Amino acid sequence: MYKLMIETSFASAHQLRGYKGKCENLHGHNWKVQAYVTADKLNEIDIAIDFHDLKKITNEIVAQLDHKFLNDIFPFTEKNPSSENIARWIFESLKKKLTDYYSNVKVSAVTVWESETASATYYEE
Repeated sequence: MYKLMIETSFASAHQLRGYKGKCENLHGHNWKVQAYVTADKLNEIDIAIDFHDLKKITNEIVAQLDHKFLNDIFPFTEKNPSSENIARWIFESLKKKLTDYYSNVKVSAVTVWESETASATYYEE
């Protein structure tokens, strides 16, 4: 089994509804995103997926969040735009895009860093 990772980033603002503390107020982050994929075999040129392609697809997804107020973007209009929910949303979006184009490559995890010392990871068992 092969495991690959790319890293990208975006900047956005959010506020956590119902949170009792500073994060209830409007604030922003420079988010870092790590997307992990797996493949059980390599293609005809001995790669699982071109890193350029994986980063391009991931960047298309995070571009929808970049320089935005996350609370205005579905599903964060209904769910809190927490690091946990952002990681899950990116995971599910990436899973859908990869399923459309790469049958051998599966998303294994997405980690979203809201600071240098705090992150959330979403993965399916």
